Amino acid sequence: MGDMNPVGITGGTGVYEIAELEILDRVEVSTPFGQPSDTYVTGRLQGVDVVFLARHGGGHRVPACGVNYRANIFGFKALGCDTLLSVSAVGSMKEEYHPTDIVIPDQLYDNTRTRKNTFFDSAPAIHVSLADPTCLVLGELLFESALKVGAKAHKGGTYVFIEGPAFSTRAESKVYRGWGVDVIGMTGATEARLCREAEMCYGTISLVTDYDVWKEDSEDVTMDAIVAILHQNADMAKAILNEVIPRIPAERGCECRDSLKYALVSSPEAVPDEVRRRLNVLINKYLPYEGV
Repeated sequence: MGDMNPVGITGGTGVYEIAELEILDRVEVSTPFGQPSDTYVTGRLQGVDVVFLARHGGGHRVPACGVNYRANIFGFKALGCDTLLSVSAVGSMKEEYHPTDIVIPDQLYDNTRTRKNTFFDSAPAIHVSLADPTCLVLGELLFESALKVGAKAHKGGTYVFIEGPAFSTRAESKVYRGWGVDVIGMTGATEARLCREAEMCYGTISLVTDYDVWKEDSEDVTMDAIVAILHQNADMAKAILNEVIPRIPAERGCECRDSLKYALVSSPEAVPDEVRRRLNVLINKYLPYEGV
């Protein structure tokens, strides 16, 4: 089976504290992309080493559109994580997906415009495959674990990802629904893209809190309503994490953790030592830094 790397966990409103987590340390990580949202909490959950980061910082200081996702994912990688489990609130775009349901999406549609969603916007030129943006192995485990703890869970589906911080207009919401997407939110696609570039398996637990604003006979989405539902959903999300984490195998049969193998375009000699040093955490397997 091999040695198990720490499992990363990131969450937003309602998932800041996991009662069963045995906290061992709080670690600050500096990255080439600036500061992560908060200190990382290292510890053990169900006998497995884990690293937790509050996506929006303690007290939810940073909105989704302002999160430094590059720093957050780089920090997880620097701390040895090759897996990231994400928990986030979403709106339902399907009549049958009700508030308090759980969705484990396997496809993402990125409708943002200003996010910094790559580590590689200069040399080296790297183009990863995102045909399946989430780890299918993790998705299966998350769905099975959700059912086991009694969640009303839905496997698969498309998560459309918007900029925020404002919610959708009615016209936008109806257009997205017409596309046939399943849920809508503000965090998943950026995390998934960066995890693929960092050769990390990524799985997301989407907590349905509302019907956005497309549903005529339901109240329009508001932050107060979302938070009220999240308090119910958060306990279920934590139960899923407790169930799934011991079940994640060291060897998975997916290609997530070798995603840069055929993605590197730049000639090795075209990548200077300074870049190799700065991005060592991400590319050392392919472009090692020989300096001190």
